[in-house]
Amino acid sequence: MVNGFRHEGQIMKCVICKHGETRPGIASITLERGSTVIVIRDVPGEVCDTCGEVYHSEEVTAILLKQAEQAYREGIDVEVRRYRKAA
Repeated sequence: MVNGFRHEGQIMKCVICKHGETRPGIASITLERGSTVIVIRDVPGEVCDTCGEVYHSEEVTAILLKQAEQAYREGIDVEVRRYRKAA
């Protein structure tokens, strides 16, 4: 396992529900800071097949935080975006 994610053929057990296993998938992520709310859709990650908990790589997390910070600096109140790798 690298960065908490499985290599091909390895399954990650969910640390939240302790029962499910993660599978590659996509999710919508909501981030809030001050009065800014940003929803980012189609974010790749590992999703628990039992409880739906989503795990993101360090790279994806960095991109999400960069996009959220940009929205906050622009004074956006509420925004819905699609995930894009090149933020």
